[in-house]
Amino acid sequence: MKVVSDTNIFLAVALEEESKSRIIEITDGCSLHAPEILYYEIGNALSAMIKRRQIETSDVQAIYSVTQQIPVSLAKVSIPKALEIAIEHNIYAYDAYFLEVAQTLSSPLLTLDTRLKTVAQNMSIETLE
Repeated sequence: MKVVSDTNIFLAVALEEESKSRIIEITDGCSLHAPEILYYEIGNALSAMIKRRQIETSDVQAIYSVTQQIPVSLAKVSIPKALEIAIEHNIYAYDAYFLEVAQTLSSPLLTLDTRLKTVAQNMSIETLE
């Protein structure tokens, strides 16, 4: 089964968060997909975590390296469609990219973001928990 995974899924695994084992269980045997901006989002999230002192600067390269080891297919995004989603649901375009890919692939979305999960469900996109 194809599963579209949000940035926070990759970070939860790389950061050894409590949800890691459940994420691995859910995605076992699945092919992961994400918008082509995934690694830019991971980099942005890591820099924000450094700013907020949630992670140490000395750990950032190792954390990023773990995210690189997770097999994922990167998908092109229709920016016009994503913008329509963002405007209609009052969300950021970066979040809409994941929804656009899930919709295009007719695949469920795996995210830890409750707002994104709600929007996905409102769009009739299956979400995994």
